[in-house]
Amino acid sequence: MEELRSLADLLDLQEVDSAIDKLLDDRQNLPALEKYKTAHAEAVAKQASAKAAEDHSKAVSLDADKLSGELEIAEVKLNLQERRLFAGGMNAKETENMRLDVASLRISKSNMEDRVLELLDISETAEIQLSSAGKALDAAADEERHLEEMIADAWKSIDAMIARKEVRKAEIIPLIASDLLDLYTDLRNRRGGVVVGALEHSTCGACHLELSAAEHHEALQGKPPRCVHCGAILVP
Repeated sequence: MEELRSLADLLDLQEVDSAIDKLLDDRQNLPALEKYKTAHAEAVAKQASAKAAEDHSKAVSLDADKLSGELEIAEVKLNLQERRLFAGGMNAKETENMRLDVASLRISKSNMEDRVLELLDISETAEIQLSSAGKALDAAADEERHLEEMIADAWKSIDAMIARKEVRKAEIIPLIASDLLDLYTDLRNRRGGVVVGALEHSTCGACHLELSAAEHHEALQGKPPRCVHCGAILVP
């Protein structure tokens, strides 16, 4: 009777360990974990896009500021040359050279003005892109944080269930004969999974294979009874 009680307790231990195994598997394979990986990759990509948009916006702004400064210098130089040209006092060759210089400065100034306007348009577009990239990054980061919270909550719940199972396991272990517990532990370490099963209607509760009459008799001769198919400890 003592052996049968020990075997029954061993079956209870197997059920608890199986429940813990399932909880650990659930913890490791939460659907939210795959979603989090995707969301994290998306957040990283959005962060890179936002950084690129920021760098582009800064570069365009710097180019516009630099060209605006050069335009101001060109305007000052043009005004100075125009005043000298209109003031007269030069011979024909000097006047022609000055006129050509003024014409060249005007063209250069006009080109600069066109380029400044172009850069301002590009800068405006870059600012819009930067704002859009920032909003996309915020959305991706929010989704990542949301999934982190979901995973943390799920893990907390699973860990609490595992802790309760561990308490129950600690209550069962002292009820089992040490040699039987050693055999169970060895089987679990080597094979994992279910290594104890109830023997019901000549069917092993571990591998679910039916034992013939001879196999049934052979299994029950073991100390403890063992399934001839899978080697699991049987509980009659």
